Amino acid sequence: MHDQIKAMKRVIVDYKKLTPEILSLLVEKYPDGYDDDQIISFKNAKNETIEAVEVRTEDSIYLVKVSTRLENTMANYDEDDYEDSDFNEPIVDIPEKEIEGDVEEEEDEDEDRDK
Repeated sequence: MHDQIKAMKRVIVDYKKLTPEILSLLVEKYPDGYDDDQIISFKNAKNETIEAVEVRTEDSIYLVKVSTRLENTMANYDEDDYEDSDFNEPIVDIPEKEIEGDVEEEEDEDEDRDK
């Protein structure tokens, strides 16, 4: 087991590089969000302190940098918001879908004005 951990790829992920795949792993591991005791602190190559939460796949350990945007994105995550083809793209590069309910509400408001 110890040798297996050594062979795993370690990746530090910033919010800008977060993919729906990693986001879904985070939400699965931390369904109610993460607590302070689950945050890992370490120094990067520039000697800056980084705070991150860990998720693992079969071959990788992802350390996802903690931020307010990450917390909000995890809280609002819905797997149906992403196409399968988007699953490995950074979420900041995926265009937001229009919410169908918003279009219907606008039409209702137009009808009310016409009366």
